Amino acid sequence: MKTLLLASLASTAIAAWSSVDTVNFDNLKTGAAPPGWTATQTGSGSAKWSVEKDDSAPSRPNVLKQSGQATFPVCIKDDTSLKDGFVEVKFKPISGKEDQAGGVIWRAKDSNNYYIARANALEGNVVLYKTVNGKRSSLDIVGRKGGYGVKEPVASGQWHTLRVEFAGNHFKLSFDGKHLFNVEDTTFTEAGKVGVWTKADSVTLFDNFSYGAK
Repeated sequence: MKTLLLASLASTAIAAWSSVDTVNFDNLKTGAAPPGWTATQTGSGSAKWSVEKDDSAPSRPNVLKQSGQATFPVCIKDDTSLKDGFVEVKFKPISGKEDQAGGVIWRAKDSNNYYIARANALEGNVVLYKTVNGKRSSLDIVGRKGGYGVKEPVASGQWHTLRVEFAGNHFKLSFDGKHLFNVEDTTFTEAGKVGVWTKADSVTLFDNFSYGAK
């Protein structure tokens, strides 16, 4: 009976997502941006996105690496269009004097308009924002007015998992398997693309980028 119950629960969890895709970058050419992605930035500077080999990768041998400097480097998966669903990535902050950040974006219209959740090793916090016409602003957590995300240890040089589930105007953020907070916002209500994000001089690795639709 217990086995049947567990099987039923697993089936229900899988059924919640009509499709799930994972990109691990392992079969892609190294030294160049991944094909089928728009490797760019929000704002000024010059982002550098490339597939590279890394022995620490959760799924070896390759990762997606950002090693340039720009206001907000972003890398958007071109063939995605999600209104309600989830986006998740494993990321490893390597270095950066100004920032050591890694994030995911969703409902992206382009490189200047999207939602973004990010964790920052230098600041030790996790924050959810919206970027509108290239301008980023943090969003209030449900049940709390004001403030700036939540304090959370984000170790540099270690792999972490960042996940956001989104449905309608409700967003649920989890970090390293722990639910941190919820946010509600209606700026972007239509389906959009998903991708990854960093800030300033962050050198960050990404692997096992997953997304799914409801």
